Amino acid sequence: MTEHNPILWEPSQARAESSRLGQYIRWLEAERGLTFSDYHALWEWSVSDLEGFWTSIIDFFDLPIDGWSEVLPERKMPGADWFPGAMTNFAGQMLRHADTKPEATAIVQQSETFGRHELSWAELRGRVGAVQASLREMGVEKGDRVVAVLPNSPEALVSFLAVVGMGAIWSLCAPDMGHVAILDRFGQIEPKVLIAQDGYTHGGKEIDRRALLDEIAGELPTVQHKVMVPVLGDAPEGWLPWAEVQGAPRAPEIVAVEFSHPLWIVYSSGTTGNPKPIVHGHGGVLLEGAKQSLHQDIGAEDRFCWLTSSGWIMWNAQWAALGQGAMVALHDGAPNYPDMLEVWRMVARERITYFGAGAAFFDGCRKADVRPGEVLDLSALRSLGSTGSPLSQEGYDWIYAHVKADVWLAPISGGTDLAGAFVLGNPMMAVRAGEMQCRALGNAVRAFDEAGNEVIGEVGELVCTEPLPSMPLKFWGDEDGSRLHESYFDTYPGIWRHGDWIMFTEDGGSIIYGRSDATINRRGLRLGSSEIYRAVEGLDEVMDSLVVDLEFLGRESFMPLFVVMKEGHVLDDAMRDRIRAAIRAQVSARFLPDEIVEIAEVPRTLSGKKLEVPVKKLLLVGDPEKVVNRDSMANPGSFDAFVAYARARMA
Repeated sequence: MTEHNPILWEPSQARAESSRLGQYIRWLEAERGLTFSDYHALWEWSVSDLEGFWTSIIDFFDLPIDGWSEVLPERKMPGADWFPGAMTNFAGQMLRHADTKPEATAIVQQSETFGRHELSWAELRGRVGAVQASLREMGVEKGDRVVAVLPNSPEALVSFLAVVGMGAIWSLCAPDMGHVAILDRFGQIEPKVLIAQDGYTHGGKEIDRRALLDEIAGELPTVQHKVMVPVLGDAPEGWLPWAEVQGAPRAPEIVAVEFSHPLWIVYSSGTTGNPKPIVHGHGGVLLEGAKQSLHQDIGAEDRFCWLTSSGWIMWNAQWAALGQGAMVALHDGAPNYPDMLEVWRMVARERITYFGAGAAFFDGCRKADVRPGEVLDLSALRSLGSTGSPLSQEGYDWIYAHVKADVWLAPISGGTDLAGAFVLGNPMMAVRAGEMQCRALGNAVRAFDEAGNEVIGEVGELVCTEPLPSMPLKFWGDEDGSRLHESYFDTYPGIWRHGDWIMFTEDGGSIIYGRSDATINRRGLRLGSSEIYRAVEGLDEVMDSLVVDLEFLGRESFMPLFVVMKEGHVLDDAMRDRIRAAIRAQVSARFLPDEIVEIAEVPRTLSGKKLEVPVKKLLLVGDPEKVVNRDSMANPGSFDAFVAYARARMA
């Protein structure tokens, strides 16, 4: 693929000029006297004049960040100290819209467990204040950790805003995670309060989590108070019922905290070791979210939905839309129940203007031959987002053929690590098949070769050469910073290495080729796994796939390909020949697999990423108990097939 990939969509002049990014560009000219020949020139300014760019974001969005006299005393990574002396609060930006449109809808919930509910801005503010008062009665103070095991629900949002609004620190796990995975996370941060929901409905089945929650609470010795959102019955002894904690509505108290005061603790996947507890600050996340709303073209008139679990960073990221005054729709349930059209029905019913999901969801819809644009009214839908893994070119084609021809598709790539995106969309540019449109403003993201030289038109390591306000403050408990340094800065000193393969085109577009630590290296030629997936999964008979390259010391490498066949199809010799032919034609004969093996499902993280690295480690004679934490997997049983395969190979 090159910069000449076909154009699938272009904005009208009216759409481009009325976009938030268009408004920002005109504001820069009027207020700062700055003009730029094109987007690349704007980006170059944003990553060279960091002080000018980030203060422009504060001023353009009128963000509640006050009391600073200096933006960045020293440009260094790690350890950048942004806006020293500044005071702010993330919750203050979220709730300010309750003053201007109190009766407007802030949240819509569509849940298998609770059905459909709406929450106005005034109701949201009143509930936040009520929960905050209860937390104070429990003795929660600035800097204390409050943790929750809750779905993507209004209760989770209310609890989050109540906690951070008073300067305490929030951390969340999804209710479908195993107790070991939850304890691996919460056990590192010594929480004072635990909030949980006793059960939920998923795929039409009622899931009881009461025994698991009792076990979790029993192994968190610092927890002094337990709060239960009841679904299956009354709150058990020792747990405060949510209704009592929420109480009567009241005005919240938003406490101004330092720019770099911890906002939340999120976690790395934890699939190959103890999850890293990543700490982000109030000010950095506030700035990154506001900036990203330019790239997502989100304003107060929008109706936003991102299909996400509460265990994925996109749960946190969706509140950037709330901060712009947009209505946010929360989906809580199985995305394929009763069928793959169910989420699209919600998009149509709620008149969603911006819908986002993991690439796996869109590819699942494509494989199921779902055609929402033909059976639903998607006239309100203007924008689509995708992330989690690279969206295949076939995914782009399916969206424009079967969702909507006149829709702006803007995949993004970033991560939990920075609570934001490195490459993403631009509502003023054309969409090209298989590409992300541009580098994010303020993000000095580049592709480096092994010697640390920038490359264009070639695949390289995704790096960031200048500090970002939303980079982690620290890992909790990493007192000397060594774990943080090893995670991002040990390859190129002073430069963030993200761990993805990326190629930038001459005009600034980009293509992600997968994780760089899962690289395929066949006789000196390196390749990201996504190119093989595109060829293999482009076959109608193949539902999903996973490939790893096993580089044995002193022996030839061995590359097995694992495939999930679509129902009604089998992996026979003829099918294997078709798979090889597709790889030979679309990738290279150099990357033909040594073996093609059928499996029932591809192992994935909770956010939908394929577990290439753990499978690779296992097949290189790794300990099945150590190479992956099954409680951090979306489908832990899927790993059994690889354990059996590894044993058979060793026999």
